[in-house]
Amino acid sequence: MEMPEQPRSRRQTRAAILTHLLQSGGSFRPPLAKAVRLSEASLSRILLDLKAEGLIEEVRRPAPYVGGPTGLVSLDGSVALAAFELTAQHLGFGVGGLSGELHYTERMPLPKTPTVETVGRAFREAMTLLRDWARRRRVVLSQVGVSIPGLGRLSAAGNPIIPCDVGRISDMFGEMFAGVPVEFTNSVVAHATFHRCRTENYPFIDTHLFVFVSHGVAGAWMDDPVETEALQPIELGHMVFGEGGPRCRCGHIGCVEAYTSLPALAELLGVPEPELLQLGNDWVTAIPISSRVRQELRLRLYRLGLAIGNTLNVKPCHGVAISGWPSLLAEGDRKALVDGVDACLLGGREHARVSLAFVPPSNGNDPRAALAFAAFCLACRGGMPAASTEAA
Repeated sequence: MEMPEQPRSRRQTRAAILTHLLQSGGSFRPPLAKAVRLSEASLSRILLDLKAEGLIEEVRRPAPYVGGPTGLVSLDGSVALAAFELTAQHLGFGVGGLSGELHYTERMPLPKTPTVETVGRAFREAMTLLRDWARRRRVVLSQVGVSIPGLGRLSAAGNPIIPCDVGRISDMFGEMFAGVPVEFTNSVVAHATFHRCRTENYPFIDTHLFVFVSHGVAGAWMDDPVETEALQPIELGHMVFGEGGPRCRCGHIGCVEAYTSLPALAELLGVPEPELLQLGNDWVTAIPISSRVRQELRLRLYRLGLAIGNTLNVKPCHGVAISGWPSLLAEGDRKALVDGVDACLLGGREHARVSLAFVPPSNGNDPRAALAFAAFCLACRGGMPAASTEAA
């Protein structure tokens, strides 16, 4: 992946190296130097520092060609990260490494109707369990990532989906994990980061729109991977399509989320939502779909496509990655979504030069998305202390 031509600071230079390693899984020195636009001599000096700090390792591997390099640079597997991922049913949490492996994971159940108090209590209990686990094993955490559905882009307190006091939860982290950098994000950003860093052959390397269809419908603009501010969540699930539609949890009637979220899908298929969730990705073959239901399903996918197309009309970009239950469907069903996008764009996708790609669903694997976000945050600050402003 190409990075900015001249990183402006030491942090940005280190971040360019670490984010490239995070997304590539490892690299030999010559292609790494080219990807981050550094001379091999400059790269060697920075790698020496990163290695001394325990952030990277270099192992001997067969050269990719005769006479080629044999030292593969990758992220150090001993770096420990903590992840907390809030979902509609539970709080998933655990400890893992930079490459995505989980060493410890648990789930704290939530009541059917959660409140600020019950969610706060779940976070405190989860933090206590994770802290005690880390202490017993003398694990030193380098970063904490926290994923919360609906977290506001402009205000950390803005959370319209699951009631929780983000400020109070942040204070809890400060008490229990003093000195450890903690970053909160919207769930869609965490899942977008997970796919960008973990999905093999992820379809886009430059700016694109990531759409996540789960209990809600949301998107994230994916831009320069060196800057966390470049990952901006957007709310596209609450575009209203008509007064006669189903009521949405936001209070409006006829939102695209009320048609295409997992709860709406479960109702359309005539199965309880817990049963649909338990089936995971297998629901698409396990649950028979009548012609009437399939017709309605395609109409809803068309509406989802309209929402995506409207978003692209406001802010054009040339790539859209769609993750969630629509990516499990056959091409004939997914075409309805594509047709909806085309109906919104002037001249269709070909004229607008928009490429659509479906990527596997990532819901249900928590806290892996939050873990990927934690790794991304550490990489974006170049592995440096969170308060550091040291210039190059």
